[in-house]
Amino acid sequence: MAVDGVSSSSSNSAVSSARSTIAGNFDTFLSILTTQLKNQNPLDPLDTNQFTAQLVQFSGVEQQLKTNDFLEALLLNTQTSYRADAVSYIGKQVSASGETAELVDGGAYWAYNAEANVANATVSIKDAAGNVVYTETGSLNAGPGAFLWDGVGSDGNTKPDGIYTIEIKGTNLAGNEVKVSTSSVGIVTGVDFSGAEPMLTVGKNKVALSDVTDIQLVSETPPEEGEGDDETDTDTGTET
Repeated sequence: MAVDGVSSSSSNSAVSSARSTIAGNFDTFLSILTTQLKNQNPLDPLDTNQFTAQLVQFSGVEQQLKTNDFLEALLLNTQTSYRADAVSYIGKQVSASGETAELVDGGAYWAYNAEANVANATVSIKDAAGNVVYTETGSLNAGPGAFLWDGVGSDGNTKPDGIYTIEIKGTNLAGNEVKVSTSSVGIVTGVDFSGAEPMLTVGKNKVALSDVTDIQLVSETPPEEGEGDDETDTDTGTET
């Protein structure tokens, strides 16, 4: 369950560049001000109002530098907290918006949610190459449910382990289309911080942290096919 290293070079680079620019302006301003004071005309000294305005600018630049340091510290704390939250998902089961799931040990599991009762539902499962390997028809009740595929294709052959994609379409009794959203479900085994957003490793699949819709302890994993109180409307485990 190794966690990949953190990549925050772009953020640090932007902060360093901003600090360098402000610091350069600060030094330039200080050099000009001291040179002006050294070389002012005794018979026509620097106007008091101008001198005061320049001191205010001097103070403003210094304040910008300190503000930039505070913002950098705040950004670092936020990133650290975000990474800690992501790591806490390791070893837990998550549901994430999406259509992919991993077939392993003879089972691939998806969650779904139907906006209304579906009288005629069609489930299609595709392999990584986009080929339809399994189809099934049935009915669904409105609300959340689960679909467990045993890995046996429509041709009767057991498919190899890997990433598969599900699509569920259906209509009501009036023939109107009913929206059915799907989610991938699995146990988090690691976290990848190499990109702009933490990616949870779920088997061979990568899930964006922002796509996670549900998290559970492993002890709360879904029941095996045929277990539990939910009614099953199709042969392989489309539950409502």
